[in-house]
Amino acid sequence: MAMTIPKKMATTKKIMLVAAEASGDLLGAGLMAQLKAQAPQVEWRFVGVGGARMAEHGVKSPFDIAELSILGLVEGLKAYGRVMRRVRDTAALAAAEKPDAVVLIDSWGFTLRVAHAIRKLMPNVKLIKYVGPQVWAMRPGRAKTLAQAVDLLLALHPMDAPYFEREGLKTVVVGNPALNVDFSHADPAAFRESLGVTPEDQLLLVLPGSRPSEIKRLMPVFREVMLRLGRERPGLTMAIPVAETVREAVVAATRDLPLRFVLIENEADKYAAMKAADLALACSGTVSTELALAGCPMVIAYRMEPLTWWIVQRYSTLKHATLFNTVAGKRIAPEFLQDDCTADKLLAEVGRLLDDPAALAAQTAEQYAALDLMGRGQKPPAEKAARAVLAFLGI
Repeated sequence: MAMTIPKKMATTKKIMLVAAEASGDLLGAGLMAQLKAQAPQVEWRFVGVGGARMAEHGVKSPFDIAELSILGLVEGLKAYGRVMRRVRDTAALAAAEKPDAVVLIDSWGFTLRVAHAIRKLMPNVKLIKYVGPQVWAMRPGRAKTLAQAVDLLLALHPMDAPYFEREGLKTVVVGNPALNVDFSHADPAAFRESLGVTPEDQLLLVLPGSRPSEIKRLMPVFREVMLRLGRERPGLTMAIPVAETVREAVVAATRDLPLRFVLIENEADKYAAMKAADLALACSGTVSTELALAGCPMVIAYRMEPLTWWIVQRYSTLKHATLFNTVAGKRIAPEFLQDDCTADKLLAEVGRLLDDPAALAAQTAEQYAALDLMGRGQKPPAEKAARAVLAFLGI
């Protein structure tokens, strides 16, 4: 009688991912997609905390991560009770799901507390940090703090590694995801045509941030700049890419603007807009690298709570807020921070650049050169991150 040989049972791995902001949600989704692509023999189960992109891979978040999008000392103190409740909720989810590993994505303050809470409940679970604090810029002591809390760090920048490795934390540099944004499907000409913007007309992108605190502090200034630009340049079209986490706040702040602008609410149009725009007025952050990669020159702005700003000024060693400015060691993109972030100053700089095509072209070329120093063109970070996680799990 013929024998039937049973098929080998598929290995099942349950991974918990925790992201507290829109950028972390994207990182988590990319990592999950790559884990499935690189190890299809594994039956993957994903649980945790995240947003819409992670939900596409099966993560059912127990709460809306928008409430964790906090920046600044005073904002953090006000939200402390809520944050600690969500830390406990997240740790309880880990204890209930019993994952093989937990990936904590960016959001230093929240994810560090989550790491401690999970470790207390599950001493032997593998903890992976995806994006470390920028200890090369400020508070290098955080390297030791993280090394004592997690088992592996997936770092974005080569300058991260020495700080954490000195403290005994295994570190894999995966690269900055903003350097691998895929613009190949972006059609700037079609995007401009959809807005009725001719090749001779100008298009300005306005990016006020993805955190509620950023919208609160920057949107009033950006709104004033938009109003005055609309009066002075009636032929100028403006577009505002809107992050899911702050959509309602941006819609409310722009509802009665008496000028020509459009809200962009999907990723494909956002990337097309970045390629199509003549210039961007942008909140400092990851978006500056994306804009530079798209070939869009920019003016950078930022405001934070005054006490937080005082602390940053006291302890930071950085001369620039924008990453590619820091890497290049010079002010390629103009920066208007804190007290310099006024409608008058932003309006003057935006107007100067819009009136000077040669200056726009020169800034774009310098941005590209800085991106090359940062590692433009390397393999996607999600691919490297997944490979590191698989090796760490012994798969």
